[in-house]
This record gives sequence, C-alpha cells and structure tokens, in this order.
Amino acid sequence: MAALRAAKQALRKEIKRRVAALSDQEKTRQSSVVSQKLFRHPKYISSQRIAVFLSMHDEIRTEEILEDAFGKGKVCFIPKYLTNSSHMDMLRLTSLEDMNSLPLTSWNIRQPGDDDSQREEALNTGGLDLILMPGLGFDKDGNRLGRGKGFYDTYLERCMKHPKGKPYTIALAYKEQLCQEIPVDDRDIHIDEVLYEDE
Repeated sequence: MAALRAAKQALRKEIKRRVAALSDQEKTRQSSVVSQKLFRHPKYISSQRIAVFLSMHDEIRTEEILEDAFGKGKVCFIPKYLTNSSHMDMLRLTSLEDMNSLPLTSWNIRQPGDDDSQREEALNTGGLDLILMPGLGFDKDGNRLGRGKGFYDTYLERCMKHPKGKPYTIALAYKEQLCQEIPVDDRDIHIDEVLYEDE
C-alpha cells in the first residue's frame, strides 16, 4: 500500500512538472484539438445528460465543450466538491452565464455555493449518460491517476447504484499527461476512453 502511494506521489510530481512547462498557447491549442475529437465522438453525440468538469490551470480547458453542449441542447452538470471529504455532487448548470456567476473556490475553480440547494443533482433525477473525467495522469489502458481525494471514484460507485447504471467515462488529457503505466489498485476506477492529441 505504502509503495503504491509513494509511486503515485512521484508520478503526480513528474506529470505536474511536464504540464507546468506547457505555454498557455499550447494548452489552448491541445484543448481545442481534444474538444473537436470529443464533438465527433458517437458517445458524446448520443448523450443527453453529461457531467463536465470546470478546468483547473493544469487540465484540458472545457469552456468550448460547455458552449457546444448547451448549443446542442444537452443537459449539463458540474461537480461540487465537499471539502474535507471525498463526497462530490453533480449539479445542473443552466447556461454559460450561470457558470460565470458561480463563486470561486480556494482552488480557483467555480462551483455552486453551499446555499445553492435548488440545483438538480444528476442522480436524484435521470442519472448521467456521460462523465468527462479530469485527472493528473492516464495510460492508454484507461487507468487514471487522480489528485488523491477519490471524488470521482466515490461518485462512480454511486452512479452504479442508480437505475441508469454507470455512465460512459471519457478522460480529456494533454499528451503530456499520458504515462506508460499508471500504478493502480482495486479501488481505482477504470475509464472507458482517454482522448488526447495523437502524434
């Protein structure tokens, strides 16, 4: 266990270093390439209810994706992380204006405030068709290295108990986030697909 934790920590450091070396221009370029790949993806096209993360500075930028999803009439949900736990809800976002009005967290990402109880939680209603997954690192077998808090692992376990079952999961990655092999254990959730810019 300790060895796995140490291996993950070392890899997190290494990936953070690689992504930090990317210019904003390069991040924008790769984000656009990955977004275009997603827009052509049959699972994205057929999904009606999708969860989209609001990107941190070291993640694929998702504004273009939200814009496209709203434009196509999809129902979008975004994460609300509860601090000091691994609990996360996926709350409905109604528009880009709605997103821009959300408060910023200490991680500098927008999320619904604690008093925002009128928003629909995806699993209380129709569940989700697709979850776009953030992460620090990925390998081509669909293994994911998160930030160590377990938010998505815990949420996907909840999805499995929903009548709709587990949504399809697509990770969005800079090619600098790809690794030969991610060290995982049984509790780490496997991702259906990783989208990145092919060489």
